[in-house]
Amino acid sequence: MDISSTGLRVLRQIAESGSFTAAAARLGYTQSAISRQAAALERSVGTTLFERRPDGVQLTPSGLTLLRHAHTVLASLAAAERELTGTVPQTELVRLGAVLSAGAAILPAALAAVGPQITVTTREGTTPTLIRALRAGSLDLAVLTSRPPHRPFDGDSPRLHVETVADTELVVAVPSTGEFAGRTTVHVDELVDAAWIATPSSSSEALLGVWPGLPGRPRVIHSARDWLTKLHLVAGGFGLTTVPSRLSPVLPPGVSLLHVDGAPPEIRRVLVARLPGHPTPAITAVTRAVTSTA
Repeated sequence: MDISSTGLRVLRQIAESGSFTAAAARLGYTQSAISRQAAALERSVGTTLFERRPDGVQLTPSGLTLLRHAHTVLASLAAAERELTGTVPQTELVRLGAVLSAGAAILPAALAAVGPQITVTTREGTTPTLIRALRAGSLDLAVLTSRPPHRPFDGDSPRLHVETVADTELVVAVPSTGEFAGRTTVHVDELVDAAWIATPSSSSEALLGVWPGLPGRPRVIHSARDWLTKLHLVAGGFGLTTVPSRLSPVLPPGVSLLHVDGAPPEIRRVLVARLPGHPTPAITAVTRAVTSTA
C-alpha cells in the first residue's frame, strides 16, 4: 500500500466532520478535492473506507482500522517535526473536549486541579461531535452526557473507555418573577404549551432545552447554543429551558430551577471518555481531575 500522510489527514478529518463538505472546509480544500483524496485512498488500500449516507459519511470497519493506525503515524510525524525544528514542548499536552453544560460546572474546577507540568486545551461540542473527534484522534479526552438506559455511545470498535463522573437531574430554568415566583416544582402539564429556549438540533443531535416527552411539537421561541445566553433569556422572561441541576451554582440573577412533577425523573449521566489502550500519565491526571469534581 502506498498511503500518503495527506490521505491519512483527510481520513481523520472526514471521520471527525462526518461529511466530505465539512472536511473540505476544515482543511481548506474544495469538496471535489476531498472526494478525490478519499477515492485515491480507497484505491491504495483496495477496499471501501467510507460509507456514503443521506445524513453524511461514516467510516466502514476497514476505515476505522486504518484510522486507528493513522493516529500512530500522524502522531509520530508530528513528534519528528517538533524534534527536527527544536520545538519539543516543555509540558505534556492533553486535548479535552466537553459538552456545553460542562463548561461552567466542571471545567474550571478540573483545570485548577491539574498541575503546571500539563497543558490542557479545551473545546466545546455536542456528545456526537466530541465522539467523532475522539475517534478521529483530534481529542484525547471528552466529557460527555448520556440518558437512560446509558447504552454505548456508538457501535464502532474498539469501544471507548468510559468512566462515570456523576448523575445529575434535569430541571427546568424559569424566571424568578411572574407565574413561577416562589415555587420549587412545576407539573409537567404546565409545560405543554410553554415557550422554550433551545439549542438547534439536527438528525444526529437531540433537541436540548425542551422537556423530553411532551406531546405535540414544542414551541421553540429562541434558539441558542450558549448556556449563558439561554439563561439570560430566561431571566428576562422570554421563555423556559432545561438545564442539569449541576448548573445551579452558576445561575445568573433572576433564574430559578424547578423540579418537574407528574413525570419520571430525567437523569443525565456525566462521563469522561477516551480511546481504549494505556493512557499517558498526563491523560490519567486530567481524567482524575475531571472525576474529582463530582
